[in-house]
Amino acid sequence: MAFDEDRCRIRRSHGPDNFALLRKIAVNLLKAEKTCKRGIEGKRKHEAWNHDYLLKVLEAGASLPV
Repeated sequence: MAFDEDRCRIRRSHGPDNFALLRKIAVNLLKAEKTCKRGIEGKRKHEAWNHDYLLKVLEAGASLPV
């Protein structure tokens, strides 16, 4: 429940499936980044406030195996 999915109002067509996939990708990127010792929600807030950390999370995701 890192993204407060229960309050999401997307209910039509493929929207719910698409957003579920985006949330999974975001959680996997946050889990791959190991320099910050916080939970997923704490990392989300940290990357929202700090653009350098956001880039670090995205770089960690680029090194994940496909």
